Amino acid sequence: MEKFAKVKEVVAAIEADVEKFYNAGNSAAGTRVRKAMQDLKGLAQEIRTEVTEKKNSDK
Repeated sequence: MEKFAKVKEVVAAIEADVEKFYNAGNSAAGTRVRKAMQDLKGLAQEIRTEVTEKKNSDK
């Protein structure tokens, strides 16, 4: 659950940068969004691994 909370934090934190990139054309904001998305990808993979381990250990 801790990592899922972190995912929600990251998404909330980049919301302003997403606005800046898509609505204002701010390229630097786009770079920050891309970095945050890469971080989210890593967090998502960690969550997937944890879920698989928990699922398999319950058998």
